[in-house]
Amino acid sequence: MNLGRVSSAALMLSGISAVLTPKQVASALHLSAVSDRGVAETRAGLGGTYAALGGWALLSREPAAQAAVGVTWLGAAAVRLASLVVDRPRTDAAFWSYLAAEIGFGATALAYATRK
Repeated sequence: MNLGRVSSAALMLSGISAVLTPKQVASALHLSAVSDRGVAETRAGLGGTYAALGGWALLSREPAAQAAVGVTWLGAAAVRLASLVVDRPRTDAAFWSYLAAEIGFGATALAYATRK
């Protein structure tokens, strides 16, 4: 089993979730989508981006697609870690779970992208 594809599927499914249920995703992430425009931005910016990138990587056989997914996950993890210093958010189990998933999926995708 290519675990890099699992990482791509997870990214795509998280995006699809944001496309289909933007209010619930925003709430789970402690975001405030208080207007129709906020809901649309959550759906398009978060959902559309992740769904498209994950879907492309699932369909593509190019290692660059897997690498792009890996870098996306690891970029999210890096910024999440930086936010601890910059923003000092109140953290909970979900925050740490998201960080673990970002690191795990990112490292896995990059490992499979660089395999020979």
